[in-house]
Parts: sequence; structure tokens; C-alpha cells
Amino acid sequence: MTWRKKLNNGEIYFCDETGFAEEQLVCLEKLYDINQTRPSEKVKRAALLQDFFGSVGENLYIELPLHANWGRNTYWGNNCYANFNLTLVDDGDIYIGDNVLIAPNVVISTAGHPVDPDLRRKTAQFSKTVRIGNNVWIGANASIMPGVTIGDNSVIGAGSVVTRDIPANVVAVGVPCRVVREIT
Repeated sequence: MTWRKKLNNGEIYFCDETGFAEEQLVCLEKLYDINQTRPSEKVKRAALLQDFFGSVGENLYIELPLHANWGRNTYWGNNCYANFNLTLVDDGDIYIGDNVLIAPNVVISTAGHPVDPDLRRKTAQFSKTVRIGNNVWIGANASIMPGVTIGDNSVIGAGSVVTRDIPANVVAVGVPCRVVREIT
């Protein structure tokens, strides 16, 4: 089984498998071009983002710099905004709904590494899809971990580490992130 099939099945794969680094390098070259655009080059930046991501809805605006492993595994809805230093560890898929606001220094990660040190030494990792619903606001310095789903309309507090699913229509904060109240 290829590394890509293992990745898509949530199985352990190895970053030194044939083709992995070469494919990722193509994506990183595109990311470099995005991060070198001038603020006045909105049309050019939009075209580069369209080519870089898996899909881009209308009115996506990302403050640079942007960091991502692949780009092509991230899918944006309409009317989304991401502030400075968004990091997308998108070895697996990241789905971001409509009207999502992302504050500075947010990390959204689909990838993790096994606890077994022998496997880590061999560059082993796994990936689990992350899903962010519509109308979500993610506060500054929050980290969204592999396999997490955040429900529609929810707010993730600044500095939170989201290790499990967050339902719709709540405010959730902390390390680990927990629901503190419903949005009424």
C-alpha cells in the first residue's frame, strides 16, 4: 500500500517513502510564491491561493505569512478570513466552512506521530481529517488537533488546545478545550 493510501485511511505511513518529499516540495514552492506577494497584488495572490488549496470559496482573505505542508488538502468555504501566521499541517484533509474567522497564530493539524519511539525514529506519522463548521471563530494561538470537528457557530477561545470534537453553538476554551457555555 502506498503512503498516500495509508494517509487517507488514517494508518501509519513514513515520510521517507518514495515520492513523499518530492510531492511536498512542489507544494512548498507554491507556498513560497504566495508568501512573496505584495499587499497590492490581490489578484495575483488570489490566483496563487486558488492553485495552492484543494478548493477556495468566494472572498477568502489570508494575512501573510501562511504556513502549510501541502495546501492542496485544505478546502475553504465562502467569506473566510485568516490572520497572520496560520499554520495548516494538512497532510490529511482540512475542511473549513463558510464565514470562518481565524485569529493570529492558529495551528490546524491533521498529523500526529506514534508514541512508540522506534516508529518515530523511522519518520512514522498518521493523519486524521479536521472539520470546521460554518460561522466558527477561532481565537489567537489556538491549536486544533488531528481528527477534531468543530460545530457550526462555535467560538474557540484564545490559547485553547482542541483535542476532541466541539459541538455547534458553544463557546469552548482551555487546555484541553472544554465547552463553557452555549451561545444563546
